[in-house]
Amino acid sequence: MKLYRHLVTVVLLSGLLLSCTTTTGPDLAGMSFSDQPLIGKAIWHDLVTENPAAAERFYEGLFGWSFQKATGGGRHAYSVARSGNVWVAGIVAVDPPAGGETFSRWLPYLSVDDVDRAVDTSVSAGGTVAATARNVPLGRVAAIVDREGAVIGLARSDIGDPDDSTTAAAPGRVIWNELLTNDVAAATEFYRRVVGFDVRMIERRGGEYTLLGHNGIDRVGLLSNPIPEWTPIWLTYFGVKDAAAAATRAEELGGQILVPASPEVREGTMAVVADPTGALLVLQNWTR
Repeated sequence: MKLYRHLVTVVLLSGLLLSCTTTTGPDLAGMSFSDQPLIGKAIWHDLVTENPAAAERFYEGLFGWSFQKATGGGRHAYSVARSGNVWVAGIVAVDPPAGGETFSRWLPYLSVDDVDRAVDTSVSAGGTVAATARNVPLGRVAAIVDREGAVIGLARSDIGDPDDSTTAAAPGRVIWNELLTNDVAAATEFYRRVVGFDVRMIERRGGEYTLLGHNGIDRVGLLSNPIPEWTPIWLTYFGVKDAAAAATRAEELGGQILVPASPEVREGTMAVVADPTGALLVLQNWTR
C-alpha cells in the first residue's frame, strides 16, 4: 500500500485533466461545464500504468480513442484520450516497481465541494491519505484510501465539472463507477460522510444494490464483493455495443477475459477484462 500511495502521488503531480496542458493547449470546444460542482460525479479517470504504449494500442483498438501527449514538466509521461470530441481519460506512465509487481489500474476522481474538508473527513472516518490536497492550474485535487484499502481521487474544478450532456453514456465512454466492497454498510457511511452522497437502495437480480448520488442523480454504486480473491477496488465501466464481442476483441488486443459475458452475470450484458498492463475494466452493453 505504501508503494501504491507513492504511485498515486505521481499521478496527481504528473497529470490529470485539471492540471495538464497538451502541446497545443486543451481543446474544450466539444465540452460544456457546470456552474456548480456536481457532487459525487466521477469527473475524470486516469489509467496508472507501467506500459502506456501498450495501453494506448489497446484502448485505441477497443474504443477507437485518439491520444494527445501532454506537457507538465514532470518526468512521467502523460497523455490524454479523446472519444469523438470529448476528453475522456488520462494515461499516466509510472516506473515499474522494483519487486516486479503490477500496479496498473483505473483511478476515478469524484467531485466534492471542498477537497480539504473531504480529506479531513475521510481520516476521521477511518481512511488514510494517499496524496495530500494540492492546487493545480484549474482546481484542487487529492486522493484517499478508504477503510478497506480502495483508492479514490477527489477533485474540485475551478472551471466547473464536465456536465452530464458532455459525459452522456455512449460506447467508448465511461458509463458507471462501482466499488467492490466487503462491507457495504460501512462503505456507504464512509462515502456518505466524505463526499456528501445521498443513499438509496434498489432490488435487482442478485439482491439489493446501493446507489450513491446527489440532488436526485445516481453517481456511483456499491456492490458486495462477489469474488473473494479480489481486494476492494473501484471498477470503471465502459459502454460497448456488445459485451461478449468487446471482450473477445479485448483478448485479441492482448487483454484477458476475467468474467465472460454470460446469462448468469447481469443477463449477459457485461464482462470484466484486464487490459494488457493488468488494469481491470468492465465492458457494459449500452444502447440509446
